[in-house]
Amino acid sequence: MAWLRSNEERVSASGFATIFATISATIYALGLLAALSVWFLAIKAPLWLDETGSYWNISGGFRQIWSRSIELNSFPAYYYVLWFTNAILGSKEVVLRIPSVLAMLAATYVFYRCARNLFARDVAVIATALFILNRRIVFAAIDVRPYAFALLMTNLAILSLLLWTKSHSPKKRVFYSALVGMTSAGIFYFHYLYGCIVVAFLIIFLIDAARRHSRFADVCLQSGVAAGCFGLLMIPVLPRLWYLHQTRNTHIFAEAPPFRLLARALSPGVVGLVFAGALVLAVLVHKLSKPDAGSVRQFMMCATLAVAPLVILYVISVATPLHVFIDRYEGVAVPGIALSWAWIFSLINSRMLRLIGCVALVTWSACLSYTSPTAHIHKNTWKYALQFADTNAAPDGAPLVICSDLPEADFQPMPAGPAGESVLFASLGYYKVRATVIPMPRTLNQNAQVIGAHFIQRSALNHQRFLALGYIASYPTLDWLASQTSDTYVSRVLGDFDDVKVVEFAPRSVEAGN
Repeated sequence: MAWLRSNEERVSASGFATIFATISATIYALGLLAALSVWFLAIKAPLWLDETGSYWNISGGFRQIWSRSIELNSFPAYYYVLWFTNAILGSKEVVLRIPSVLAMLAATYVFYRCARNLFARDVAVIATALFILNRRIVFAAIDVRPYAFALLMTNLAILSLLLWTKSHSPKKRVFYSALVGMTSAGIFYFHYLYGCIVVAFLIIFLIDAARRHSRFADVCLQSGVAAGCFGLLMIPVLPRLWYLHQTRNTHIFAEAPPFRLLARALSPGVVGLVFAGALVLAVLVHKLSKPDAGSVRQFMMCATLAVAPLVILYVISVATPLHVFIDRYEGVAVPGIALSWAWIFSLINSRMLRLIGCVALVTWSACLSYTSPTAHIHKNTWKYALQFADTNAAPDGAPLVICSDLPEADFQPMPAGPAGESVLFASLGYYKVRATVIPMPRTLNQNAQVIGAHFIQRSALNHQRFLALGYIASYPTLDWLASQTSDTYVSRVLGDFDDVKVVEFAPRSVEAGN
């Protein structure tokens, strides 16, 4: 009878475990879907400056993609995908975002595979939720830029590296070494700066080889295979990298970052309180495990993937004029950041607590996203300013003086033909205007003053009203135009649309007549 009761208890426990596993799997699946829904809040948002640049790259047709991508400082792989999407489905904002959404969904699946190679299934799901909800991923998932594809290649490279570290077969390790080399090179085909994570791969590669006490011949073979595959696939990219290096001083658009931004980049944001609460609760109920040597090695690997690329971007930003420590480039470190914080969750030795923590994480993050006043805004756009200015200029044919928002505009000549056909005024290529456009540099340099003075003289002779448009960096130019025309024109700000100011310049004779 005792044996029978014991067997019944085992069956009952097994049944409860099955029910709990089913319920928890359902909750985790719903949690991931809720997290994914955050991506689509701004799916219908207008294109921002860089996105219109992507459209400009494909607007000249298939044959011009290669040459135009040079002006965008990018390799053209993504733009061929975007061109195909545009050719089949059209050029609406939502349609142009489809390739990025699909690429990020694939990147998310590959990331889950990476997490599953390190953690239990539920911890891998929590890591995936952290990846999905990261603000940089939310941005890149719908951005008409190559970031989602770069992250897909990054995650493929990380997965290849993890498979290499777990393999014990010399032949398989050679095979995975080749995969690491090929996928690492593939990152550069979509975004050059994301390639900085290759340094993290090299560190992990060397540390793992040393830990295994691998034979020198094996290390040379595997590293040689990885380097050979990487180098061969990098050949088409090298001329682009050299050109970017030669023109590095023309791409400055951000300030040097303070050190606190480096620490903030590694944090999980406000959801860190969820982690703190879960850990405190685990301590109180004695469900917090002490990491063993293998677990510590896992954390060091995850931390390397997070810290190494961020430190490289930060050092570049403080040591050179090229300031690249900004959110959308920090995305390269998100897989490592998500894995590092998930590792902390893996120390909680309770499936119930981990489930509760995941629910709290997704619920809080989703609520913050859905209730944010900027939930449906992707990034500042020129759309509304251009539409307003074009409508205002239509009755009397007033020209539009438009300052480019690209830093390269301060170093390149202004377009002689239609402004919308130049990358410097890519916004006009997507959001077209009927008015005559007078193109101006981004900042108030000597070229801007020459162009502005010539235009002012011609307009004053014709007593012609005109409008001037400029983003934040061009505000001094708008003020300069107002000061230079104070005797002959009355200027007033008609509107501020996503920080793009529209200023009207009306001849004083016309103003007096009114």
